[in-house]
Amino acid sequence: MFRIRTFVTAIAALALASCTVTQDRPAPTQSQRAPQIFVAAANPLAVEAGMAVLRRGGSAPDAAVAVQAMLSLVEPQSSGVGGGAFMTYYDGTSRKVTVFDGREVAPAGASEGMFLGADGKALPFDQAVLSGRATGVPGAVKMLGEVQAAHGKLAWRTLFGDAERTAREGFIVSPRLGRMIAGNFAENRAPDVRAYFSNADGTLKKAGDRLQNPAYAAFLERLAAQGTDALYKGQTAERIVARTHAEPLAGAMTRADLAAYRPIAREALCGRYRVYLVCTPPPPASGVGLLQLLAILERTDIASRGPNDPQAWFLFAEASRIMYADRDRYVGDPAFVSVPVAGMLDPAYVGGRAKLIGDSAGAPPQAGTPAGATVAAADRTYEPTGTSHFIIGDAAGNVLSMTTTVELIFGSGRMVDGFFLNNQMTDFTMQPRDAAGRLAANAPAPGKRPRSSMTPLVILDSQGRFVGAAGSAGGNAILPYVAKTLVASIDWGLPMQDAIALPNLIARGTMFNGEVTKFSPEILQALAARGIDLKPGQGEDSGIQGVMLRNGQFDGGYDPRREGRAIAEPAP
Repeated sequence: MFRIRTFVTAIAALALASCTVTQDRPAPTQSQRAPQIFVAAANPLAVEAGMAVLRRGGSAPDAAVAVQAMLSLVEPQSSGVGGGAFMTYYDGTSRKVTVFDGREVAPAGASEGMFLGADGKALPFDQAVLSGRATGVPGAVKMLGEVQAAHGKLAWRTLFGDAERTAREGFIVSPRLGRMIAGNFAENRAPDVRAYFSNADGTLKKAGDRLQNPAYAAFLERLAAQGTDALYKGQTAERIVARTHAEPLAGAMTRADLAAYRPIAREALCGRYRVYLVCTPPPPASGVGLLQLLAILERTDIASRGPNDPQAWFLFAEASRIMYADRDRYVGDPAFVSVPVAGMLDPAYVGGRAKLIGDSAGAPPQAGTPAGATVAAADRTYEPTGTSHFIIGDAAGNVLSMTTTVELIFGSGRMVDGFFLNNQMTDFTMQPRDAAGRLAANAPAPGKRPRSSMTPLVILDSQGRFVGAAGSAGGNAILPYVAKTLVASIDWGLPMQDAIALPNLIARGTMFNGEVTKFSPEILQALAARGIDLKPGQGEDSGIQGVMLRNGQFDGGYDPRREGRAIAEPAP
């Protein structure tokens, strides 16, 4: 049962609930364990960069700086210093969870109709993505700088060595990056993308080739020496502004926009699932959607089923569709719109929404009317796949779960100082008003943060002790990717690696996508009989990382659809 609470009252309520209402599911035990350090991320070089910092006695935030610096180099299709991020941070001493919002911000010159053509209709998505208007003020670096300043143990200047050296000496293009370079994507036709990934003879880099990035190495050297000002002021800021002002469809970002960027520390949004407390980012992230999805599933018998039961997947699909109807309609930047978070998680409201699940999939569920909801236009945000997720735990018991992104593959396709600029402004709905003139919750506005599906989470027991973390890449599909992992690892008791590897299923409106080759014919046939004709699609694009502590033992997993690792070892 979910209720929106402050973090402290949520812990108190969970402690009481674990003693009184979980007779069929005993509370987990946390045996005393020796301190461990661990990193789970989408690329081995990034994992090793983080572990190297932890082995030197660094904190989780210290290691996060190193991991992000490396991911920007070796996984540029997913995240980078030109993008934004959300971090959910667990303090091992105070047992408090804080969310750090490093989401990109629309420039002061942005407008409601920035992605409308002369005919008043939304621009084609590929045209918008490659435009100068697509880039928001980056937030990941500034957020990491502030978190590291508050919670770091090592000097900032010492955290970039591995990434700088790898950029200068070069790294081997991985199979996944090779596929992205060769893919038929609009960004791959952008001049900066082609120039960066081309050999001297004009052919494109492929898996197994060495790729050097001296411009990025030079930028990291300045970032290490100057701090975050190296990006938000000076020559790099000038180049970001110039690149976003280039045609087609020049943007409005200024140096003042960059200098004014501020990350936000937010109270985590926490809710109970079974005997655990799940803590997620509040709006403009989509933690409220994930918590609502889990709350709906808790009102079904999915826990008594399993991954080979088609009814389990049917319940998951229908609960997902109900959640998306509300999330898409109501979630936006809380500084600009009133998001009915408490109403969306109210037990009576969730109970009523769960009753919408019938025997077969019918017409798409409509958004409900939770307490506090205001009239808003239907949402048309696209938010395609992209992004990266990582989890880090340090010797002091601090853990962070961070989802980071440049949005689409190689962001806007525009490069500055060896890194790609985000296309995060296309995470706003490009059609801001409906026929009646009502404004969508996720419409563009100056200084506004676009809605995000990112849901980096941490999981606690009734004593406020850390027991797990998870998150994923995947655009709009992040929510079911993460929820599937939690159901499989918590309800079905699967090891984290097996939970992550289960097939993905995304149900949103009339769309039913999934990894059809991974589901058995029997499950596909049973789903079809229930009105779900599963098609190939977004299911292949997850990037889940997950960690659980089971009786004090590390159980970590990484998404086999990518190239990650999950490594733990005794603390130094």
